Amino acid sequence: MTSIEVRNPRTGKVDAHITPLSPAGVADAARQLRAAQPAWDALGVEGRAAALEALASSIAAHGSALAAALEADTGRRRVAAMEVETVVAMLRRWAGRAAGIIAGAQARGETAMPGVRYSITLSPYPLVGVIAPWNFPLLLALTDAIPALAAGCAVMVKPSEVTPRFIAPLRAAIAAVPAVAPVIALLEGGGETGAALVANVDFVAFTGSVATGRKVGEAAARAFIPASLELGGKDPMIVLESADPARAAEIALSASCRASGQACQSIERIYVAAPIFDAFRDALVARARAIGPNHPDIDKGDIGPFIFARQADIVQGQIDDAVAHGAIVHSGGTLLDLGGGKWLMPTVLTGVTHAMRLMQEETFGPVLPLIPFETVDEAVALANDSAFGLSASVLAGTVEEAEAVAMQLNAGAVSLNDGALTSLLSDAEKSSFGLSGLGPSRMGASGLLRFFRKRALLAQHGSALPLGAFSEAGG
Repeated sequence: MTSIEVRNPRTGKVDAHITPLSPAGVADAARQLRAAQPAWDALGVEGRAAALEALASSIAAHGSALAAALEADTGRRRVAAMEVETVVAMLRRWAGRAAGIIAGAQARGETAMPGVRYSITLSPYPLVGVIAPWNFPLLLALTDAIPALAAGCAVMVKPSEVTPRFIAPLRAAIAAVPAVAPVIALLEGGGETGAALVANVDFVAFTGSVATGRKVGEAAARAFIPASLELGGKDPMIVLESADPARAAEIALSASCRASGQACQSIERIYVAAPIFDAFRDALVARARAIGPNHPDIDKGDIGPFIFARQADIVQGQIDDAVAHGAIVHSGGTLLDLGGGKWLMPTVLTGVTHAMRLMQEETFGPVLPLIPFETVDEAVALANDSAFGLSASVLAGTVEEAEAVAMQLNAGAVSLNDGALTSLLSDAEKSSFGLSGLGPSRMGASGLLRFFRKRALLAQHGSALPLGAFSEAGG
């Protein structure tokens, strides 16, 4: 197959290539994984936990090489290091929790029929496929893979072709753990490789855009396999009159601009109570104008480059459309070409409406459009005026006041008096509303249990019913 060029986000230059794995190669990898999976399952949950602990130590040992590769993939240094740290913690978390979750799901009890008792056992899907995006390459390649391994599945992962440099050091870390190495494969490739993955697995977990997620879901339906789809967001923030405007501005800036806004849970719409709107706007603009790019020194500045150049153009198009229809830019607003890469400083806009693309389409950049509201009902209606429903935030004088508003929002998770907490925490199970996703939650216990099929054993401890019990004459 033709090699794929890989662009450096800081320089704009093509400095790497990958050779996509062919459909035949994907099928061969699937056969090898399936052959290894029974022995992995037979280790039992404690044996797999020990292996995952060993993998955590191996990834930590390879941390410098992984972080360097992620830095080249994403143009970010601190966030790259945080990805490695988070994956190590995630491995240890699932290794520690899996046994208790699995034991709790294997229930026993009496049935409605006297003498018959049931027990629920769990059977892992033999082979799970993971298709991961480019915004957090390592973290999102393993967010689904780790609990699938803990469940006893073999896993095939297809990272994004936009950010593939981390694959080699991750393979090295995996190879150092003989118990795990046979049951996880990392595939290089683009859309054709991803399509072949779906055709060869028993369960597919996808993270990415709605458009691609729809294709994955349709392919999974044709293959008659379950799919877990974590898709885009257009997350709103509501700032109530009781909130402190300066503190709220700081939270909004962080929740919108961390990782340069390239996260599904970034705040992309902000609705502010009219009495504090001016104070909030002024505080936000002042903070936004003080933010700089991590260029030329990668260790300075808060905003990294756009990882995917095409996404930068999409964001600029949304801003330009908003301005053409009357929006006012108070900070940022124009892409910066710095050394060949593309940066955008935090962009605060007012005068926006829901008729603008900026307020309807996912942005995936450090853009903060503001709209004032007069009543809480108006704010809720605006926040719910979206095809998405991934998450949201409410800021108020008290958590209780924020919670009362949060209960009215069509979102799977709502941060109270903070922003984008679901990008940092995975303890609480949630659902994605609207176009933001489909299938079981990757959060909480469901993050593990979705990789099992349930088998019910029905045991007769009394006398089985004779045929005569069903005889027409018996009535």
